[in-house]
Amino acid sequence: DVGGGVGALHPYLDGAFDRLDGCDVSQKSLARARRDNPHIAYTACTTDRLPYQDGAFDLAFASCVVHHVPPASRPNFFHEMRRVLRQGGVACIIEHNPYNPLTRIAVFRCPFDEDAVLLGAGEAARLLRDAGFRYIRSEHFLLLPSARPFARKVERALAALPLGAQYTCVAYA
Repeated sequence: DVGGGVGALHPYLDGAFDRLDGCDVSQKSLARARRDNPHIAYTACTTDRLPYQDGAFDLAFASCVVHHVPPASRPNFFHEMRRVLRQGGVACIIEHNPYNPLTRIAVFRCPFDEDAVLLGAGEAARLLRDAGFRYIRSEHFLLLPSARPFARKVERALAALPLGAQYTCVAYA
């Protein structure tokens, strides 16, 4: 988990993988993550290089992180994700959709998003491609605030359109 912060996603991933590692720039966030998830390996990431060996992972993901990375540093961010993946490994990016007006309002009002520079799915896909990833797929989600079957069906049908509050890009190394 690149930029995993306090490890809030990690309980949901517990048991899904043989091993889960997380890194973040914030020592304070890492301290809380370690306290809340003592069986997960957390590492400080204080340079432009991820603190892992080449090809160390099958999966690398960054959930709502890239909008905090300065645009000029984003190519390196994606190259580093590619570097730490084994051949055939998967990268997954989840980001806020800048084309959704409610998302823009939420990000604008969020105190820890004051440095945020949102990027669309097209830009994320381009950065992944430029970093050497292939078979890139993007989908938007969180369009409708309901888990009812009809709402889920509508959301799936519209996933290719930039309407949902967030999107995911999945790509292969």
